[in-house]
Amino acid sequence: MKPRMITVAIMALGGQGGGVLQDWIVQLAEDAGWTAQATSVAGVAQRTGATIYYVEMVEPTPGQVPVLAQMPVPGEVDILIAAELMEAGRAVARGLVTPNRTTVITSTHRTFAVQEKVQPGDGAADSAQVLELLRKAARRVVADDMQALAVKHRSVISASLFGALAGCDVLPFHQQDFEKVVEGGGKGVQASLAALRAGAELARTRPMPPALVARNEAMKTAPRPLPDKAASPALAPLLARIRKEFPEPAWPWLGEGLARVVDWQDVAYGGEYLDHVARFARRDPAPATADLSIAAAHWIAVAMSYDDVIRVAGLKTRADRFKRIQGEVDAKTGDVVGMEEYFHPRLEEAMGLLPTGWADWLDRSPRLKAWLGPRLNKGRRIQTHTFKGHLQLHIMAGLARWRRGNRRHAEEVAHCQAWLAVAEQALDGGDAALATEVLRCRQLIKGYSDTHTRGTGKFDRLMLAVPQLSGQSEAGATLASLRAAALLDPNGKALGEREAALGLAVARAA
Repeated sequence: MKPRMITVAIMALGGQGGGVLQDWIVQLAEDAGWTAQATSVAGVAQRTGATIYYVEMVEPTPGQVPVLAQMPVPGEVDILIAAELMEAGRAVARGLVTPNRTTVITSTHRTFAVQEKVQPGDGAADSAQVLELLRKAARRVVADDMQALAVKHRSVISASLFGALAGCDVLPFHQQDFEKVVEGGGKGVQASLAALRAGAELARTRPMPPALVARNEAMKTAPRPLPDKAASPALAPLLARIRKEFPEPAWPWLGEGLARVVDWQDVAYGGEYLDHVARFARRDPAPATADLSIAAAHWIAVAMSYDDVIRVAGLKTRADRFKRIQGEVDAKTGDVVGMEEYFHPRLEEAMGLLPTGWADWLDRSPRLKAWLGPRLNKGRRIQTHTFKGHLQLHIMAGLARWRRGNRRHAEEVAHCQAWLAVAEQALDGGDAALATEVLRCRQLIKGYSDTHTRGTGKFDRLMLAVPQLSGQSEAGATLASLRAAALLDPNGKALGEREAALGLAVARAA
């Protein structure tokens, strides 16, 4: 009879301790007298560098030396451990997961790939779909946020995954054997043991937790209250106005939007936000679903809280951000955590901070602009953990009290009013679906500097296309297809192809 052999593939990203987890598994097997071999193939194309670790272990074979493979073979993997959800999905795509054989242990947290980040819109892959795929492709799935579990016990994800492996009972070793391996490591033993035991308990009590799928479904169906962050005494009159004047399905969106714009500026600005949304809520043809009102609540809030240098400086100097980062690096009391921020403002950003009159005067001084440009258009590194660096950004954030008088704000207000006018013209023509899509087009504009410029250019192209679509039976759906095309790539190639296919004569910026 052939000796028993168990194959284990580990999919991990750089810095997640995949090598440590592999070493633990090898040590576990060898302590029991098994023969074990470990190999790894590093990659550089995925995020921080995805690595496939592979372990083959064979029960004791006295007088014989087994010959072991160096890479996992599709259809012959017994255990697949993934330190990130999309790595588990990638294993399925490679054929490493089979329904009659493979037990999958995966963390459900995400570390977004470059391909997901570069999308101008929301390029994140659907986690629920990957989990569903895993459950169809694997013999058994143990899925949960192993990263959060490790952080809770002040350890690393390799420890909680090792514990889940122990709790699955797919290896012929006791949990005490797993703990002995960790104890032999000599570093961070107590924290690693705590994470191991928590992972083992999770695997035993919730072998296939549908938490992520259930949460997604609940978000789709359950009514949502106004967000807690909007419930402050200063906002009470505005919250009362939301309940009185707006359709109930839009309340959560209005609460989030109100909290956002007030945090961005002040309570009076929040009142202006509700005034703008009310222009559309009063004309919503379907208050039961409130699609028009929700789109207005969502995207007007985004437009009114645009990303300028003041906003960025304010976010980077907040106390809760420093506290979050200290927790992420596991800083102890008294530790000094260094943070270096990278900025690359252009002359346009600097002029945007000036009062409108000053900026106009500078526009009429081309020689002065030519002198200032090279001195401003360069990257800067600011260490926000130092007094000098923090003070620089703190002063910049303090300019928010004068923001309404600067050039950038005047430009944003004018652009916003022109956009809302286009949506109202669609309503005047009786096409609420088109008006809703016009509001959703604000999704194209985000960030600052070059990112903002590119997004605004594509947004303006869509606004110029709206009059050509007006009156068509599916004008809203057509505009939605243009928006989807605009989100596919940064340079607008897909948008140009879609415009050409529709025969649109859309003017382009010089």
